[in-house]
Amino acid sequence: MGWLWREMRQWNRHKALFFISLPALIFVFVFSYLPMFGTVLAFKDFNYAKGIWGSDWIGFKNFEFFFSSQDAFRVTRNTILLNAAFIVIGLAASIVVGLLLAELGRRAVKFFQTILFFPYFLSWVVVGYLTYILLNPSHGTVNKVLEWMNLQPVDWYADAKYWPAILILTYLWKNVGYTAIIFYTGLMSIDQTYYEAASIDGASRFQQMLRVSLPLLVPMVLLLFMLNVGKIFYSDFGLFYFVPRDVGTLYPVTDVIDTYVYRSLRVVGDLGMASAAGLYQSVVGLALLLVTNGLVKKFNKESAML
Repeated sequence: MGWLWREMRQWNRHKALFFISLPALIFVFVFSYLPMFGTVLAFKDFNYAKGIWGSDWIGFKNFEFFFSSQDAFRVTRNTILLNAAFIVIGLAASIVVGLLLAELGRRAVKFFQTILFFPYFLSWVVVGYLTYILLNPSHGTVNKVLEWMNLQPVDWYADAKYWPAILILTYLWKNVGYTAIIFYTGLMSIDQTYYEAASIDGASRFQQMLRVSLPLLVPMVLLLFMLNVGKIFYSDFGLFYFVPRDVGTLYPVTDVIDTYVYRSLRVVGDLGMASAAGLYQSVVGLALLLVTNGLVKKFNKESAML
């Protein structure tokens, strides 16, 4: 009975933490674990009258339909390349902004922190309208500036070649501030004696950032990198749907798996194919996460997740 007494003591000691985390645990269970039963739809010809369990099994035909379509390569390519650009450029920009914030005084940090953090709370619907105000072919701010500079206006929503850059810039504007704050808080936790020692050795502020700040941020950078790689097949639906305004001429560069599945459900209503695409996203995302974790573990075991 000694072990039971010890467990009861541990429970009494930590029960407050458990109840604090209980809402988050319930949320994850309801929205992340319960929906996993729906993956069975990927292998069924779903019929609303028969229900999930009564529908006919069709094996991998939903996957065959998705991969045999002419859109499969396009949406997979766009999903991987654009999300990879978001990860690499986003982390690099966030590190730079975090380092710059660490060089400011407390009052200035609060001011810039508010400015940088504000876009993160805007919905993609609002961001989509703001983008349209800037890029409207007839009355957009950007085209008005181009006309003022005696340059030819651009029909932004009719030419797909501009949109990879537009999407990247929009993503950075909305998300860099949030990630930069994470790096800034990490920098604030670094022991100041490192900087004092570097200063005594004659290191400039820039050299201190390169030789002290960046190496100590590596574990945090690797952690965020691996988390983002695990979600590389899951695009931000709002960014790819509301910002390009679901314009068909932009599909070659803006259509990703999430928008493709949504559009297929809206037009065709095929839950089986949508489930197959979702399962494809999950399996490949997990594989990429495990591969990335293995590579990180090979070079730095302490920074690996598993």
